[in-house]
Amino acid sequence: MSRTMQMAKNGGWLLLLAGLTPALALAQDAVAEAAKPTLNSGDTAWMLTSTALVLFMTIPGLSLFYAGMVRAKNVLSVMMQCFAITALMTVLWTIYGYSLAFDTTGMTKEAINLSTFIGGFGKAFFNGVGRDSLTLAIPETVFATFQMTFAIITPALIVGAFAERMKFSALLLFMGLWFTLVYAPVAHMVWSGDGALMWDWGVLDFAGGTVVHINAGIAGLVACIVLGRRKGYPTTAMPPHNLNFTLMGASMLWVGWFGFNAGSAVAADGSAGMAMLVTQIATAMAALSWMFAEWLHHGKPSALGIASGAVAGLVAITPASGTAGPMGALLIGLIAGVVCFLASTKLKRALGYDDSLDVFGVHAVGGIVGAILTGLCADVALGGKGLAEGVSVGAQLWIQTKGALFTIVYSAILSYLILKLVDVVIGLRVTDEQETEGLDIALHDERGYNL
Repeated sequence: MSRTMQMAKNGGWLLLLAGLTPALALAQDAVAEAAKPTLNSGDTAWMLTSTALVLFMTIPGLSLFYAGMVRAKNVLSVMMQCFAITALMTVLWTIYGYSLAFDTTGMTKEAINLSTFIGGFGKAFFNGVGRDSLTLAIPETVFATFQMTFAIITPALIVGAFAERMKFSALLLFMGLWFTLVYAPVAHMVWSGDGALMWDWGVLDFAGGTVVHINAGIAGLVACIVLGRRKGYPTTAMPPHNLNFTLMGASMLWVGWFGFNAGSAVAADGSAGMAMLVTQIATAMAALSWMFAEWLHHGKPSALGIASGAVAGLVAITPASGTAGPMGALLIGLIAGVVCFLASTKLKRALGYDDSLDVFGVHAVGGIVGAILTGLCADVALGGKGLAEGVSVGAQLWIQTKGALFTIVYSAILSYLILKLVDVVIGLRVTDEQETEGLDIALHDERGYNL
């Protein structure tokens, strides 16, 4: 072939490529556009509703649940603590919390680095979270606010363990540090995706068994031990002053929990529907199992018992709500009600710690029961969603146990160190005179009741 003919041929190919380049570029753009998530208005509407439901769990749900169980002289202090925590966590979540929990910049699955344990500051002050940014098929603003409500209720749960004896200033400092050093890292390790520690282990935690309940329950146990018992405990009777509040609060928690669990599907789909169903079943089963256990041990069923049992069921089904079926929900509820009853009565009495409102007995113990049973109840044989390919039930049970143990150790050590630091800086506990007078008057100069 002559040089002239070769050049002509090459020129033809060049012309052909030049003609195809715009088409190829358009095809690549079309593929990239198709890969982008698109807004689903139905999913968005459900997530907006779920977000409101989860906030409803803290104020007013948890506030009333706790307020009814303390003595009348401390009713406002507990509600004030829940309200102030809601405000504080919202601000901290905005400044850096969302970023520390969910910024995945630089995360790799191959190497262990800092991002394995904590996110970066790429989303600080909600940087890059605009009107048009999406997470899955919903606005990222909605996802971030939904996750904010989890960051609100988790530290608020801890309040019940040391109710009636911590200084308000100490509470604010402790909660701010605990949120930063404990909650955000655990949320990141479990939920942020490939490259995060417990995610890569394969820990199943659909809505917060480890992140929320074990985490908060262990912190509560450490806090009540570090602060010491209330004056007069256990020889002085300290009955709940208003069980009407407690039952109303428990009812609100039950309703709000559908946003907590079914909302964690981040979609209005079959996964959300099953999460809602198993949440209802497990809660009802746990309420009954606690009630009958108490009836058997004490001769009478109590309103406080059935309410506590319902919360235990809500806690235990939380990690399994995305993978369990109805049979698994019944099993989780049955076991959680009985085990949490025993932990909140016999175990607490035997060990002598003053967990005022049974945060450890319900949330830590219920969270551990639920987290471990998630590995069993995900199995298809129990009507579950099924495990990952190649993972046996035994292997998943060990993964779940390992995740629970890691959370227990991490939360316990960090909570202890934070409490000791706060004690050195400003002191943790109110004076004997303030405790006797009641925190409503001593710390806030107000009364819950004008008698």
